[in-house]
Formats: sequence, C-alpha cells, structure tokens
Amino acid sequence: MRPRIAFTVCRKASLPTRYPHDSGTGEQGTIAKKVVLKRASKSVQNTSPGRNFWPRSELLCAGAVFVVALLLYTFTLAPTVTLVDSGELIVAARGLGVAHPPGFPLWVMLAHLASLLPFGNIAARINFSSALFAALACATLTLVVTELLITASSFARPKGTSKAVQQSKKREDLTRGGFLIFAPAVGAGLLMAFSRTLWSYATITEVYALNALLILLVFFLVLRWRRIVEARRNGTMAVATYDLWIYTAAFVFGLATGVHHVTVGLTLPAIAVVVYRTEGLKFFTSRRLLYAALISVGGLIAVYSYLPWAASRSPVMNWGNPRSLQEIWWHITGRQYRVFFVFSPAIMGAQFVEFCRMALREFGFSWLPLTPFVAFAGFATAFKRDRTAFWFLLLIVIADLAYCLSYDIAEDKDAYYLPAFISIAITAGFGIHWLIQVATTRSAPVGKSYAAGAVAIGLTATTAFAANWPFNNRKHYFIADDYVQNLFSTIAPDGLLLTQDWQVVSPMFYAQEIEQRRRDAKVIDINLLRRSWYFDYLKYAHPGLIDRSREKIDPYVELLKQWERDPGSFARNQELTQRISMAFLEMIQSMVRNEIKVAPVYITNDLLSADETNGYLTRWIPQTYQLVPQCLVFNLATDHSFHDSPDPHFRMRGLADGTVRFADDDVARLKVLPAYTRMLTNRGRYLGSFNQHERAILAFKEALALDPNLAAAQQGLAESTAKLRNP
Repeated sequence: MRPRIAFTVCRKASLPTRYPHDSGTGEQGTIAKKVVLKRASKSVQNTSPGRNFWPRSELLCAGAVFVVALLLYTFTLAPTVTLVDSGELIVAARGLGVAHPPGFPLWVMLAHLASLLPFGNIAARINFSSALFAALACATLTLVVTELLITASSFARPKGTSKAVQQSKKREDLTRGGFLIFAPAVGAGLLMAFSRTLWSYATITEVYALNALLILLVFFLVLRWRRIVEARRNGTMAVATYDLWIYTAAFVFGLATGVHHVTVGLTLPAIAVVVYRTEGLKFFTSRRLLYAALISVGGLIAVYSYLPWAASRSPVMNWGNPRSLQEIWWHITGRQYRVFFVFSPAIMGAQFVEFCRMALREFGFSWLPLTPFVAFAGFATAFKRDRTAFWFLLLIVIADLAYCLSYDIAEDKDAYYLPAFISIAITAGFGIHWLIQVATTRSAPVGKSYAAGAVAIGLTATTAFAANWPFNNRKHYFIADDYVQNLFSTIAPDGLLLTQDWQVVSPMFYAQEIEQRRRDAKVIDINLLRRSWYFDYLKYAHPGLIDRSREKIDPYVELLKQWERDPGSFARNQELTQRISMAFLEMIQSMVRNEIKVAPVYITNDLLSADETNGYLTRWIPQTYQLVPQCLVFNLATDHSFHDSPDPHFRMRGLADGTVRFADDDVARLKVLPAYTRMLTNRGRYLGSFNQHERAILAFKEALALDPNLAAAQQGLAESTAKLRNP
C-alpha cells in the first residue's frame, strides 16, 4: 500500500492581510469578513502540513526502526558486567550513588529504575536499559530526518530559486508520495541502529545510549518548531502555541546535561543556527530567549540537585562526595580530567587521523566507504535544497571535532564522536533521498522509485550490519566476569590486591558490592588512593585495613584534602609536592607490611610499569619482595626461595574462543589479553629461573597460543627448550 503523504501544500492557503470592505462599516463588511475567514479556515484545514502533528506514516516508520533496533540490541546484549566503567556505574545506579565526574545523575536515576526489573541479573537489567535508550534514539533520528525532508520539500528554497520552480518541486515530491520522505528516514534510522559506536554502547552499561537519545530528542523538537514556524509564515498553518516546542527542547536540553553535558553542549552552535535562520535576530532579542534559558537552567538544576542529595546518604559509590557548592562544581566540570586536554598540533593531527579512521568503519567496512559517499551526497543535497539544514549538520561535526581533537583519551573516545556520527547518519538520509531521485525520473512509475529506495536502503544498512555484527555481538561476552573470577581464584582469604588497572577495579566493584562475591578480598586501586572520597569507601569495605595503617593513612589524607582544595599551591611548592609524594609511598608501604602479616599480598603486572607518579613505588616493591607469578598476579614473598603454585587454568569466554571479535583499539585487546599473556610469560621465566623448564615451556606455549607474535614468550620458549636439550 502506498504510504500516506504527510501533508499537502496549497498555494491559496495563506490568509489575506486585508479583508474586502475593511474600510467599510456595517453588516456588509462583517459578512464579508466571516466569508473570507470561513474559506481560509477551510483551506488551512484541508491543506495544512501540520494538520496532524503525529502523522501515522511518520510514527509507523519510527516504530519499525525502534522494533528492529530493540530486537537486535536485545539479541546481542552482554549477559553480565563488562569492562571499562560498567561495574562502577552499576554500583552507583543500584545504590543511587554518585558516579565518576560529571556524575550522570539523570542516567543514574533511570538506570536505578531499570535495576528493579524482575528478570536477569542486575547487570543484564541495566544493560537492557541501554538497548532501550539506543533503540529510541534510532527511532528519534528517523523522526529528525523526516522533519528535515518535509521542511526541505515544502518550505526551504535555495537562494536564486524562483517560487514557481519551488512549487514545481513540491508537486514533484508530492506525486511520489511520502515515499521520498519516509524511505530515506527509515534508511537513516537503520543506518544509525547498525552503526559501530551506538550499537556497541547499546549492549552494555554505559551512559552514551541515553545521551544520544536526548540529543536527538532536542534536535527533533527544535526542527519541529522550525517546521511549524515555516508553515505559519507560508500561511499553511495557524498555530498560536508553536513556541511550546522550543521551550520543551530547552527543558530536554537541560535534562540532557545531566547525562553527558560536554557532547550535549557541543550541539548548541548548530541549534542556534537553526533558530537564527528560522526567525533571525527576533528570537534572540525577545523575552523568549530568556524564557528558554531559564527553562533549560531549571532542568539542569533539577537533575544536578541529585548529587548533594545522593552524597548526603553516604552510598557505597560516592565518587567525589560532592556536598558543598565547590565540590559539586568540581564534580560537574570534571576537574580531575583536565589533564587530558592538549593543544599540540601534532597530537590534534593524530586525533584527526584517528577520527577519520573511526568514521570510515562506523557505518560499514573501511575498504568500502559506501555510507561516507552517500553522506557526502547528502551534504551537497542539503546545501542546494535547505541551507539551514546544511549549516545545522555541518556545525554539529565542526563543534564536536573542535573539542574532541584536543581531548586525549583512549578507552571511550568513540563515544565523544557520537554527535558527529549522528550528523553523518542524518546526511546519509539526504543522500538516500538524492539517490532515489537520481534513479528515477519525473515520469517514471512509482514502482521504480520504490525499487531505487529499497536498493539504497538495503545496500547502506546491510553493509553496516555485516561490518559491525562481529564486533558488537556481545551475547557471549563474559570477559570482565571471567577476569574477576580468575583473580579471585588466586587471592587467598583476606588477601590484599594492589592494582592500578581499571579493568580489574571496575568489575571488582560489581562482583563484590552487587553479587557479594569474595567480600574478604581487599582490592585497592592505587590511582584512587589519590582521591579522598576513596578512603570513605575503604573504611566501609575494609575497616580492618584502615585501622592497621591509620598512623600513615591519616597524615596522608590530611595532605590530600589540602591538595584537592588548592592543587596550585603544591605545583608552586616543591617541598609540599615532596611531602605528599613521600606520605603516599609510606602509606602504601605501611599497608603492605601490615597486611602481609594477616594474609598474602598481591600486585598486578601493571604496577611494575614506572611512571611519573608511581616511580618510588615501582622501585620499592621488587627491591623489597620476591615477585612470585601466580595466575594473573604477583605474590609478594618475603624470602627468595622457590614458591610453587598450581598451573593456571584460566576461564576466558569471549576473549580467546572466537565468539567475540575485537578491533585493534578495543580495551580487551589492548589491556586484558596482554595481562594474560604477560603473566603466562612471567610464570615461564620464573619457572625457568628455578630449572623448571618443562613447566616453563608449557607456560610460554599458552602465552603464544593467545598471542603468536609475543617476542618475550618466543625468546623464553627458545631458551627453555635449549636448556632441556643441553642441561
């Protein structure tokens, strides 16, 4: 059945500015006015593009995209906790706590509701909320593309295009029905659903799926407001409360800052361009701008007032403990992450190359840049048909890149490019619209348009799906859970584990606080020991450890709070810097010495990598203790005799069994897999140093089975093999 046309346009729908007989008085003038009003009202009623603000076809298309995306995301959903921030975020959401800066209060509250669902484990429930948010985001993107194409087809007129030509183009579009609008919208929605980044965050616990949804919802509301204003200006719609849309957009914008305010704020220039090109300076010089700003700030204050309320409850996860106005400001602005900003041309150039690499793989195979080509054609089409849409979409990309190219992080950098990827998906919708028009002529049968649309949508969507399925199917993703379990199987009762690997600490939070596994194991993040709030957590989780080393902990925490209040004073005073560095080292030394009397102490391999902050520590540990490799950790031994341990039997579902494929920059490939291979190599070296060469060879071979190109394991294998042959 042919799709229902969203609206029709009539050249005679506008109301006259002057009534006949206006200058006259009496019954004749009154009757004339009534007649004209009645005719105009009927004309508007029959031809208004806004006659139905929620056209059935528009909703059906968005609904279809939503169902496809939700089914896909649910099928590929991770069954438990994953790497990076997943574990920490789940603990914060479940206990209505405070997550890492900027706190993500809106996400925490919604994820908490998801954690109450009556199915699956806590992680799976919150993972599902990401799937729901992402599916809604794809549906909303479908509505955004619909709004842009309707406006471009009905009201926008490129500079130099006559009104007669514009009307001809309108009639041409209308003869092809809503297909020219709804087919590209569905294609763009499916393209976003199958994209690398959104799909990856739709199957795990993260804030970015909700972030994408709210950004797109703001876009939709602003663009719907624009369409109504254009229709009102053209006389095809008589709506008195059209500003309700822009005020609603302002409120959602304020709420959206309660998820990931950086990427939300980066869309402001693009939104401002839409408003300016729709109403000029009139909006910015009126009270409406003030009202919109107040509404937006009200939404922002509403969500961030959660932070001091949550902190006052002293939840398990109380990152930053933001109670005072200064602490709240520090938390919202992400004060601790400012060190990642760099303005080096070399680094920014490398970041741009990395973005281009990500963009090429985002919607398909890097070697088949089909979607980038379609998106480029879409940009050109928008430039010709709707200059406002062109600048809107271009500014989204420019603003996003301007920020992200100077922000040097690794693990979730792709999420910061989501606004740019959203813009590319929308322009791909314009590109699909152009492809359909190129493939068909004005006199061509409707069936040919349908075929062209199906081919364009099929090629782009199928390419994206085929390219990204191997990387985003997390149905068998147990990597973080197995990583934690392999560590637990090594740590003795009441043992202490020191690490600075966030891929250990974050899922450990989930395992110990949510699943209540191995609460006796004292897992301490060396990096978090530089945050005073973390000691409140340690007092709750391991009070005995704090009591045994209180003599060194209290003086350090006092210096640490002084540094948090005024880090500049430490930067200017070398003596203060030396004091806090030595207090930090003495505190950890005290912990190790006191805890080793109670139970074994372990460290992860990453703690031996010297850096600017842990140099003293990385030298002190191997100088004081023998490092005995045991599975994924080193046991700190007080003597230098041989310490035997069973051969490791790792559980590595999803990591090495081929069920999940990883990109070169995936954290599982960069950090988790090397943790296994390095510790197997270290075990081989340790066994070889005590002439246990047969067992050493087995360890080296296991390391090479995971990474055949590992030079250290190859060398160790060759040395142990040679010594067996020539003892």
